[in-house]
Amino acid sequence: MYELGNSFLSATSQLLSSVFVLLMAALVIIAAVLYVIDLTQTRHTIRRNYPLIGRFRYLFEKLGEFFRQYFFSMDREELPFNRAQRSWAYRAAKNLDNTQAFGSTSQANDVGHVIFMNAGFALLEEEATDIEPIVYGPHCRKPYSSASLFNISGMSYGAISRPAVQALSRGAAMAGCWMCTGEGALSDYHLEGNCDIIFQVGTAKYGVRDESGDYDVARLKYLGELPQVKMIELKLSQGAKPGKGGILPAVKVSEEIARIRGIPVGQASISPNRHPDINNSAQLIERVCWLRELTGKPVGIKFVLGDVNWLDDLLRTIVDAGAENAPDFFTLDSADGGTGAAPLTLVDDVGLDLQESLPILVDKLIEYRLRDRIRVIASGKLINPADVAWALCVGADAVNNARGFMFSLGCIQAMQCNRNTCPTGITTHDPKL
Repeated sequence: MYELGNSFLSATSQLLSSVFVLLMAALVIIAAVLYVIDLTQTRHTIRRNYPLIGRFRYLFEKLGEFFRQYFFSMDREELPFNRAQRSWAYRAAKNLDNTQAFGSTSQANDVGHVIFMNAGFALLEEEATDIEPIVYGPHCRKPYSSASLFNISGMSYGAISRPAVQALSRGAAMAGCWMCTGEGALSDYHLEGNCDIIFQVGTAKYGVRDESGDYDVARLKYLGELPQVKMIELKLSQGAKPGKGGILPAVKVSEEIARIRGIPVGQASISPNRHPDINNSAQLIERVCWLRELTGKPVGIKFVLGDVNWLDDLLRTIVDAGAENAPDFFTLDSADGGTGAAPLTLVDDVGLDLQESLPILVDKLIEYRLRDRIRVIASGKLINPADVAWALCVGADAVNNARGFMFSLGCIQAMQCNRNTCPTGITTHDPKL
């Protein structure tokens, strides 16, 4: 038995030694092949000048995306959302303790930092009153009344996954807030939770387009009869990419998404830069009135403010047409708003941030005596209580938010929304994720 055991150990040791030698030989051969490839290729300077070793630069650059937030960045340093902001959203979503120990880590002296002036005699909890409902579209056949101040902004099915849409729909119903479909059309998953729905009409008219790309009147009438759809939002522009239509990479255009949107399978879904049927303010007001008459529901417009002269022209056109013909609400998006995919220059350098545009919009509505007629919905990075309170104090009637709700679903800000590789499964259609 002793000799048999020694023989077995000896045979196992020889086998492992042979496997190790083969593995080392394979690694040497692979390294040699990669060395030659790097030395002869002409696309990457680092790899050509430093064959094989230069490949680690790309590995470290890739890994840096994931490790930077855990090992190097301070709590208030990251963008678009720092760790302090994300942590608040995570804990609030789980209804966990959200208190802070020792003191603030925020730089209160930074330019633009908002400070709320406390009252001498604070309000007692029993003295607080309920929020009064706001009526959207009082001139419509089916006006919408809502007391919700914080709502789910447009995130298309396609840009986010089926489980994400389902979870948001159910959560919105529980919270009593509305959910915007985004420009990617209305799916059964939006309706599953029986929440209030804002249907967004993008420049490609997904979900309400015919074969030629024009409006499908029958589909619009169907939306008008659907009780869960409360309002229609005509999207002119989006915060992260003003002047650019929506972008859904081809890898995300499955058969189901193609059917819902009315587009070819497996081809990138790129919306026009603007509505082809709207060339000026007068045509915009005509389209708003047409949609409102057809559906019987409140119709508003979503835009990023850039040229203030455009806003003056629009408001003058509304005054000339009569207040009853005005859009029922303006959804004002911030230039630092979120997106599933957008060119970097548009993300960084186009449009006004909400901190600048919201006061301008509210002042202009007051100037043209339209503030009581047109409701204002603010959107863009408003995930923490102070941000939301600021927008309401400046003049917004309600707030929309998207990425805050993504954090509530478990988003870790991996910045892979456009690659179908989201590690938390929120912006991917890979069933394994």
